[in-house]
This record gives sequence, C-alpha cells and structure tokens, in this order.
Amino acid sequence: MVDDTIRVLAGDCTVIADGTDRSEYRGRVTTVIKPDNTVLVHDVDGYQPVAWLTRADSVSSEQDGDFTLVANKGTQTLRVAAHDQDGFASYSASSAGVPVGECPNEECTGVLVRSNGVHCVDCGDRYAIPRDATIRDDRCECGLPRMRVERGLAFHVCLDRGCESLDDAVTEAFDREWECPNCEGDLLVLRRGGLIAGCEHYPDCDTGFVIPTGVVDGECACGLPTFETATGRRCLDATCDRVRVSGGEDDAVDSTPSTVGPSS
Repeated sequence: MVDDTIRVLAGDCTVIADGTDRSEYRGRVTTVIKPDNTVLVHDVDGYQPVAWLTRADSVSSEQDGDFTLVANKGTQTLRVAAHDQDGFASYSASSAGVPVGECPNEECTGVLVRSNGVHCVDCGDRYAIPRDATIRDDRCECGLPRMRVERGLAFHVCLDRGCESLDDAVTEAFDREWECPNCEGDLLVLRRGGLIAGCEHYPDCDTGFVIPTGVVDGECACGLPTFETATGRRCLDATCDRVRVSGGEDDAVDSTPSTVGPSS
C-alpha cells in the first residue's frame, strides 16, 4: 500500500490561527492534513479554506477532553479543537491522474493512472515514462499497457522498461546510422539523462546531440538527419540554422548540443 496518508478531522470545532494576527472561528468544519503537512480547514461556503497552514514544520494532536490538533510553522500556529467530534481518520493517499488501465499484479485490483509517470492507486507500483509518451490501448504480454514514444521512429513499447526497453529499440534502429559532423566518427545511441547521439571517439571528440521527440523525415544541409516534431521540422543539432520549417522561417532553437560525458 502507499505510505502517504491524508488525515481528516470533521465536526463542531474551534479554529484559532495565530501569526501576525489572531483569528478565531467556530463551526462544523472539515480539517484536512495532507502528506506534506499542509493543513486546510474548510466550511460549507466557497472553495477557499477558512484557515490554512502550508507545509507546517510539525503537526501534533492531543486527546484531552476536546480533540486538539496543533500545527506550527515558524511564528505561525494553527489550532483546531473539536467539541462535537464526527470523526478523525487516516486514508492512504496517492497522486491523482487519468486512468490508463488496470494493474496487472494478480494480488491487486487497483487502477493504473498517469500522473508524473504511471502508478497504481492501490498497490503503489510505479513506472517512469517519458513525458511525451502516449498510452495505448493494446497490452504487453505482462499485462501492462504499451506506450507510443517518438525518437526518430514511433516506437510502441511496454511501460515497464525491464520488459521492453525503449533504449534498446532506439539503439537497434539508429546506433551508428549517423556520422559525427566534427570528426566523421559514428554517432552512438547513449543514455545521458535522456537519449543522445554521441560520437564514438569520446573523449577525443565530445560531440553529442539530444535525440528529439519526433520522426526522422530527411537530411539537413549539414548532413545530420531532420525530424518532424510537434513544433516543426528541425535538425538533430538544435543549434543548426540550415533547416527551414513550413512557412520558410528558421526552426526555433531552444537547446544546445550535449557533450557525451561519462554516465552518472
């Protein structure tokens, strides 16, 4: 199960917020304590909390007559005393995301959601995926959905890189397919944070280019491949100004070549 919890206190409460000013409230409210110690006190009106403390340094509780919750952050203190307590409970919590399928774990009946990767809301199994990946309806033999990722070609691989490796697929397609523009060595497909095409003669030649999100559609005047991307046509070398996009304007440059470097 997921370790993070959301705690909830509901009932007739007195709420006291102390800081630069002091405010006191009384009513039937719901207090939510998030996993990062953010405390939110909500009443029936509107979407904004009656009182709150963001990422408190500490949150403690005491059971002495009325239930008391105390949150502190620097000189700020938020106290919640429950007079007619409806309930205080803890719930397992996770990031919320778009459902993309069912968890293939035979011991789990949870749902897979996409939020900063893909994870199961029940057992917590997590899969890191590229941000530009599209989750497909078809399934791998392991039961997980496949994803579509463009890295020179459109690759369809399992969410679990241990099952089907995007790196292996890109390497099989493009390793040594392109020539280094600086020394005429072969460009190897390497992982240096992301996937790059780096010169085989490193460290004598440290030329390297991030492989962009897109599909190879031709050759640039500089000799490197061109890619059709969501923002237009561009060279493998993001600094190259010899590629023209639709409409005749130069492709926008928003990154610089990577050096190959040792893997971390």
